[in-house]
Amino acid sequence: MCRMTLEELSGENASERMASVVKALEEVLTAALPQGCITVGVYEAAKSLNVDPDNVVLCLLATDEDDVQDVALQIHFTLIQAFCCENDINILRVNNMRRLAEILEGVKPGGEPMDLHCVLVTKPQPSACDDPALSKLNRFCKDSRYLDQWVPVINLPER
Repeated sequence: MCRMTLEELSGENASERMASVVKALEEVLTAALPQGCITVGVYEAAKSLNVDPDNVVLCLLATDEDDVQDVALQIHFTLIQAFCCENDINILRVNNMRRLAEILEGVKPGGEPMDLHCVLVTKPQPSACDDPALSKLNRFCKDSRYLDQWVPVINLPER
């Protein structure tokens, strides 16, 4: 199966559009973090999805090159993707877990690294739907679906 990003498919101004989507993702994550609206980890995400899927506004599935060969992780991703599609939750595939860890301050209080393979963003309050950054991500996901790319890929650049 050919996996192209929306950036590769949409032609003109694609790199500018992708940069604005990356910026929107960073804004959503940095705003959600201090509000306690982030769930990290494959198992924690699965539990959260099971308890309250209507509260989830975005699901990120993050990998690095080493993770492509992890069959168990890919099975978890497939199940999470199916659940999110069934419950109308937008999903993004994110490359560059190191950058994602920087954005999410990816260390638990005891100094242990967090499992960032799956990150859920939940809505803190009803006004969260008015967040322009989240709206941009939702639009990106919707546009990607029109191109039959149900799980668009975002390549987070190094800082």
